[in-house]
Amino acid sequence: MVTDSLEGTIAIKAQTLSGSRKFDRALKHVIDSLGSSVLLLCLSPLFLFIAVLILLLDGRPLIYRRRVVGGRGEFDAYKFRTMVRDADNVLAANPELNHAFSKQFKLREDPRITPLGSWLRKYSLDELPQLVNVLKGQMSLVGPRMITTVELVKYGPHENLLLTVRPGITGYWQVSGRQDLSYEERVNMDIKYITNWSLLLDAKILFRTPLKVVRGEGAY
Repeated sequence: MVTDSLEGTIAIKAQTLSGSRKFDRALKHVIDSLGSSVLLLCLSPLFLFIAVLILLLDGRPLIYRRRVVGGRGEFDAYKFRTMVRDADNVLAANPELNHAFSKQFKLREDPRITPLGSWLRKYSLDELPQLVNVLKGQMSLVGPRMITTVELVKYGPHENLLLTVRPGITGYWQVSGRQDLSYEERVNMDIKYITNWSLLLDAKILFRTPLKVVRGEGAY
């Protein structure tokens, strides 16, 4: 669960968008642009390595486009492909599997995931192409989870609030349990992050993310 240091960063009462917060938002966009550019450049050899592995072991396509929604409307979020080619058909053809997926929008033991895909997911390497989404201004380095339009109903009265910000590659829930959390817990963490956002909170989440990724905690 959330550590005391991270919990202490989040105020209970939401802050108003003052002039200083507008400046902080602008600075966040600058950090996103510069950060994603540097990371794409530095990680390009890793991108190439993963792409070759997928091509050799699972074939094309290398990239999976997931249609999601955020503060700038719907867009395609990029991921390295981790599932079999006909993954959507496999889900649709299995009512029991489809029902389980509809509850959490995630399956702990997903038969559609390839062996290589399982490894990529464990260490969140499949998410790396989303740096392109950040560079395009569709996502942020830190933000709430990216979700599909179907999942919006899970946010109830907070649906419009979620759509005021860009989803992040990492975020509050990712460093606080990831997939081990219930969907309700993830929603609560997203709302708490949005209403109490600060650059300091982003910095703490970014600082904690690499350790979580290396440990592969709560990822599947």
